Amino acid sequence: MRPSLSRYLPYPAFVGLYLLFDWATYIDPLYGLNITPWNPDPALGLVFWLLYGRKAALPWFIALLAGECLVRGLPAGWPLTLLSSAWLIVGYGTIGAALRRRFSSGDIFDNRRRLAIWAVIVLAGTMLNALGYISLLSLTGKIPPGEWGSAALRFGIGDMVGLVVSMPLIWMLVSERGRMRLKETVWRWETLGYLALAMFVLWCVFGSIVRSDYKHFYFLFLPLIWAASRQGLYGTALMVFVLQLGIITMVKWSHAVNLQFYELQLLDAVLALVGFFIGIVVDELRKVADELKHTMRLAAAGEMAAALAHELNQPLTALSTYGKACEYLLERGESGDILKSAIGHMIVESGRAAEVVRRLRDFFRTGAMQLETIEVGVLISGISRQFTPQFHEHGIELVVGQMPPLAVNADRLQMELVLRNLLANAQDSVLGVPRGLRRIDLSAERLGGGRLRLSVEDSGAGISSTLAARLFEPFVSSKASGLGLGLVLSRAIVEAHGGKLWAEVGTHGMFRFILPLAATSDSQGEYGEK
Repeated sequence: MRPSLSRYLPYPAFVGLYLLFDWATYIDPLYGLNITPWNPDPALGLVFWLLYGRKAALPWFIALLAGECLVRGLPAGWPLTLLSSAWLIVGYGTIGAALRRRFSSGDIFDNRRRLAIWAVIVLAGTMLNALGYISLLSLTGKIPPGEWGSAALRFGIGDMVGLVVSMPLIWMLVSERGRMRLKETVWRWETLGYLALAMFVLWCVFGSIVRSDYKHFYFLFLPLIWAASRQGLYGTALMVFVLQLGIITMVKWSHAVNLQFYELQLLDAVLALVGFFIGIVVDELRKVADELKHTMRLAAAGEMAAALAHELNQPLTALSTYGKACEYLLERGESGDILKSAIGHMIVESGRAAEVVRRLRDFFRTGAMQLETIEVGVLISGISRQFTPQFHEHGIELVVGQMPPLAVNADRLQMELVLRNLLANAQDSVLGVPRGLRRIDLSAERLGGGRLRLSVEDSGAGISSTLAARLFEPFVSSKASGLGLGLVLSRAIVEAHGGKLWAEVGTHGMFRFILPLAATSDSQGEYGEK
């Protein structure tokens, strides 16, 4: 069966694009040969090799021969051109095979380790390839005696800069995920902003390129850092490619020849590598932040499970009681108002249970809160009853202070979660002291400005200044089995209610949080103070 023509369409497209890159960067060549300051065309070839393996060798060889003929006018003659092109294919193919073997799974630029390995392979491979290629030209008399070192350095650095700057963007363009990310990156006003800044800085730095004055090159880091910090590796790849393209364009249009480009080449390579590492660090931090959010959401699910059990306990118990009453009434032959009343209460309690589940579902999906006016005394007494059995078991005395007749606007489930966390932490703290000395005080007081302060104090070892400084960071816990997320969630909930949660340094444990009072409580307090 004859192969489909579409199977070979990438090959002529590759050859054409390779020639375009070769022509655009054929600037200031040594001795009319393929020895230029920038060579991004090997980056295209390596990406092609990563996609097709050894099948890329023939079209790449054809592209090299076409470049020698159409761009440079065959300066070395056919025999040497064929031999040198074959050498380059072997050298580039070795680099491509090493990359293909090392990155057989996953993206090349997933993390800093992969980026570093890629950079080492590319840098070492290009320099070894340059040594062989220039040695071949030197042995055939195309490189003057004594110029072998400078020619090898120029060709190697040119390949290195072209690969480091261009390969990441080309690789992103050929992958579906990369194209989607680049599309998201490019179509933003901010992208236009840092690209415009890059053009302005390029004009300022290279306004008089013929002087080869690069002392203000560091200004190019401004748009690069902007792109890397805001859009990660994808913004960096776009920026470094645009910067190199701008430099090449200015050099080509200004007809600057016979200049020493070594410094500019190395600066360009360092600019790209620094930008890529910044971009990858930004991407990794964002990934960690997303994973942390997911972990905290899962931890919140665990913390809220106790709240869910408590909230559902009452309606489920009532449903069971009313169900048994209905059975009893049916056995007695009751079919009147008493039975209807029991069934009505069952419907009400089932609605309460469904409402609890719905509120928790909304919280985990969107973080939404259902605010209601809650009496402080009712809130405290409810959570205290939940801890009474375990406190009694461990010999812990719970002292609840006089609760002022005040109310707050809050989500009751979330407020109970906060108090449950604080009381659980206090319990763990006092278990470290002997029985008879285990005490937890829970109190509330009104503050000025329409605020309520709730305090949980225990007779445990207290909190040091070092621990207090990091206590509300994720995964910081004084418990051997703690995840260190309870206080993080509690603070997030309190702050979402317009309050503040903190720990006080001292010889005993002390946690306090402030909540705004409900409007009714606040107005009553203000009226009473007049």
